[in-house]
Amino acid sequence: MTNTADPIEWLNRECFCITVDQAALRRELESDPSTRDLYASLAKTHPYLFAKTPIFVGRDNVATMQSLIQAVEAVTPRPQYREVVLAWAPQIARFDPGSAGALMSYDFHIAADGPKLIEINTNAGGAFLNGALAQAQRACCVPVLDLIEQSPGLAAGGAPINTRLFEMFRAEWERARGAGAPLQTVAIVDDAPGQQYLYPEFLLAAQVFRQHGVDAVICDPAELTHADSALMQDERRIDLVYNRLTDFSLEESRHAALREAYLAGTAVVTPHPRAHALYADKRNLTVLCDAQRLREWGVDTRAIDILQATIPHTELVTAARADELWSRRRGLFFKPVSGFGGKATYRGEKLTRRVWAEILAGDYVAQALVPPSERHVRVDDVVPAVKLKLDVRCYVYDGAILSFAGRLYQGQVTNFRTPGGGFATVLSLP
Repeated sequence: MTNTADPIEWLNRECFCITVDQAALRRELESDPSTRDLYASLAKTHPYLFAKTPIFVGRDNVATMQSLIQAVEAVTPRPQYREVVLAWAPQIARFDPGSAGALMSYDFHIAADGPKLIEINTNAGGAFLNGALAQAQRACCVPVLDLIEQSPGLAAGGAPINTRLFEMFRAEWERARGAGAPLQTVAIVDDAPGQQYLYPEFLLAAQVFRQHGVDAVICDPAELTHADSALMQDERRIDLVYNRLTDFSLEESRHAALREAYLAGTAVVTPHPRAHALYADKRNLTVLCDAQRLREWGVDTRAIDILQATIPHTELVTAARADELWSRRRGLFFKPVSGFGGKATYRGEKLTRRVWAEILAGDYVAQALVPPSERHVRVDDVVPAVKLKLDVRCYVYDGAILSFAGRLYQGQVTNFRTPGGGFATVLSLP
């Protein structure tokens, strides 16, 4: 390690130590009767959900990520910013429920000159799964033990990640209902939840709520009814909804009861349409990287500098600029403005004219291409090592990082179908 100029790059290339204690992971996943046999089930259905090796990130890069999040938080409360982004948001986003919105994520690629923000998401998946993974880390050597004990994503505040996640939901509840208001029942809501790839995480989230004395149910929004100032699931009154829907504006007819309860304040819904509109619409990145506009709004110079350095230039795709964007396509990545999970995203160098026509007909942004960095892993101890792409997800609440997760993959986007890949613990080096 002393013979390389970048020890972090060296570790990500040459360290093949397995740090996941499988017995401990099983205990974490099955610590409640409701999740009995979950470990064995995941081994069959989700064999590449968890990577066995960590990824290494410099603490200077961690500091840059936090600075970027703080810079975004310096812009988003401004009336000028909200006027712009709410103008292209659905009407429901103008309703302010009084809470920040739980489980936001900032996703980064790590470039040679530091982290680059790829996107901001609401209802980001994986936090509870990574809470279990974090508790199952073991040291393969003394230096790694130090990293496990000192990495901010594992040790922040001294509390386990799942405890921090629960406190986040309690904070959402109390912002809407007042300090000390009793939180009795949470519904974890998604369309056909049992068919969702991350359904195992719903089970873990329900387990965490119950461990903290709050009843929890996992349900489809079609099971909900709204009447007499109450959101109900069968005979159970729902206080708070942990919203995992990708209908970010609750427009679909099958989500009508949830929409009514949200607008009436009958139940606390989080994350919610306003949070998505203020942070996660991809068009917002075109504003956050517009230095001239931010200066005109009086944004602090230091915040503008970090936004400029960390957000790859992002621009709207319009028919009027079609020829120019096509000519520059090899250096661009195209994303739908309300997309999620890498769906309908395209690397410019691979575009066909047919797909380009679809992009022009839809609502897209073009972002300067930032290739992900790499983590080398050995799959089943086979030599040579396999090169996997990596990105880093920061789980954030109200501008503060709660935890980190690495994601290892091959292909264009994260897919949890790559041998040796999946969620990976992030260890940070000074």
